Amino acid sequence: MTDLVTFGESMLRLSPQDRERLESVRELDVRVAGAESNVAVAAARLGLEVTWLSKLPDSPLGRRATRSLDSHGVETAVVWDDDHRMGTYYIEFGGQPRGTDVIYDRENAAVTTATPAELRTDAVEAADIFHTTGITPALSGTLRETTADLLARARSAGTTTSFDLNYRSKLWSPAEARETLEELLADVDILVVAERDAREVLDRSGDAEGIARDLDASFDFEVTLVTRGERGSLALADGTVHEQPVFAADDYDPVGTGDAFVGGFLATYHGSGDVARAMEYGAATASLKRTMPGDLAVVTPAEVEEVIERGDQSGISR
Repeated sequence: MTDLVTFGESMLRLSPQDRERLESVRELDVRVAGAESNVAVAAARLGLEVTWLSKLPDSPLGRRATRSLDSHGVETAVVWDDDHRMGTYYIEFGGQPRGTDVIYDRENAAVTTATPAELRTDAVEAADIFHTTGITPALSGTLRETTADLLARARSAGTTTSFDLNYRSKLWSPAEARETLEELLADVDILVVAERDAREVLDRSGDAEGIARDLDASFDFEVTLVTRGERGSLALADGTVHEQPVFAADDYDPVGTGDAFVGGFLATYHGSGDVARAMEYGAATASLKRTMPGDLAVVTPAEVEEVIERGDQSGISR
């Protein structure tokens, strides 16, 4: 039985180095990136047996994605496609006042046509945990149906379902997202949501604890996990609130930090059910991710544990 199965998009990330502009750069750094595949890598590197489901073009670009994930211990269960392309995104890093710009180029990507009939649904039903994000149903009508189907299959099979809301304003409006995502949440056991997204997309108000309790009252989650950026995270489980601060880190490349947190959380929560400890591991994994280029958290359990020991920070339960 697989510990964790994730489903979603993976793209090629292309970025100038040394904060150059895209319009004048001569060379681009190429890496593999995608919310669910990022989570898969972090969890696999922390000891879980992980499978990533997706659909990719049968091309060198598609094979680049699977080889990258394979190298980190993730089993890639991919549908190969001859008719669609590989999604990409470009990221241009800049300090203030320029900021960082992200440009997506994912139209007609193979993953947008993925259906349950093509995918390894048996892996989802046999897994301990199934994870996906709100990015996936935003990519196409087909993926909205596929995401709903996989969550329902997992729930029916007794697989714990994990969902990161992960709202992207470049994909859909808050109202569009709310209509789709609130239907999906009925089949979710573990919800991860940024405090700002809970307000903007799910139309919740109050502080993080109030938001968590409101969402739990509506959907009866096993764990409701609210992330708050530099203010750390808060989780509600069985009526108990846990808080976890962030661990200090040099901010070399923050992209993928949230996925690293989720991967670290799921890797520790699996088998233990210890929410406070899982939040601590998630925060430490996220801090390490910020120090390395690319979207992937290339970490080891020993490194994560060292961050926790050095940081002398612990969660708060009440």
